[in-house]
Amino acid sequence: MRPFSIKTKLGALVVISVLITTGLSMIAVHTKTELRFITVFSMIATLLITQFVAHSLTAPLDEMNAVARSIWHGDYTRRVRDDRRDELGDLAQTINLMADELEAQDRQRKELVANVSHELRTPIAGLRAVLENVVDGVSEADPETMRTALKQTERLGRLVETLLDLSRLDNGVVPLRRRRFEVWPYLSGVLKEANMVASARADLASGSGGGHTRTDVHLHLDVSPPELTAHADPERIHQVMANLIDNAVKHSPPHGRVTVRARRGDHPESLALEVLDEGPGIPKSEWHRVFERFNRGGVPAPHGPGSDGGTGLGLAIARWAVDLHGGRIGVAESQRGCRIQVILPGLPSLPS
Repeated sequence: MRPFSIKTKLGALVVISVLITTGLSMIAVHTKTELRFITVFSMIATLLITQFVAHSLTAPLDEMNAVARSIWHGDYTRRVRDDRRDELGDLAQTINLMADELEAQDRQRKELVANVSHELRTPIAGLRAVLENVVDGVSEADPETMRTALKQTERLGRLVETLLDLSRLDNGVVPLRRRRFEVWPYLSGVLKEANMVASARADLASGSGGGHTRTDVHLHLDVSPPELTAHADPERIHQVMANLIDNAVKHSPPHGRVTVRARRGDHPESLALEVLDEGPGIPKSEWHRVFERFNRGGVPAPHGPGSDGGTGLGLAIARWAVDLHGGRIGVAESQRGCRIQVILPGLPSLPS
């Protein structure tokens, strides 16, 4: 039995009441005081002690009731004081843990809308630009143009499938369709698509009077060895690279250069990826916050004509996809600009 449990307190209350009654009775015997006066004094003392103990038990219950009502009305910010060392303290900790979990789930539901908007914006903008150019007669509906539109439509379809997987994500079960693929043609396709989307955005922006796009940044691919292969989910890695490239382009100087580098990792089919830009970089004090949702870093404004600040979700989405693979993502030391490093584990190690 713990020394400060409710059972101990109630037992102490009974013992103290008995001791008070016994003590007053002994005083009455020695002083020849009437029994009725001893009985009244004993009842008053016992009631006062009982009231004190009852208040110490009911006050935290009232507080827990108020917090529970707030949670019921959707306010997950209130907490119960959990500094007690009895069963009520344990109950307060449990209520606080429940409130933390409900608050996290509510925040995730709100962030889901922001994530979906961020992920759908790029393919929708690219598809709209391509179709508007065809309708306005700016470009012909040739096979190359239709292939671009089809690729964006397929991208939208895959994103919808990703939304269907989010319920499994809440349960800790997210399907990863891992397969072996050649890194050079895969990343070359990612960069080509990034260039096409940037051009489509530029056409759309020029037609609508907007300017939130970058077409002056050169994308460079560096894969060594050229026959490098990896084992991962290509769709998830596409999310990672597309967001990292988009972030690097936004913060590049005019006519800057963004380099995507791929090297072999330490394990079979593992992969080390880097995205480097020539922008102002990220202060070291901000490295631990780079991958937080809605964080746009310490740079006051993106560089280059037509760049915007984005939503602060791209790097958070990239970290989510890397974490699904059991890999690592982070900011690395760089003499110039920003360098984001991604490590994918590849095939699991075989037991010796």
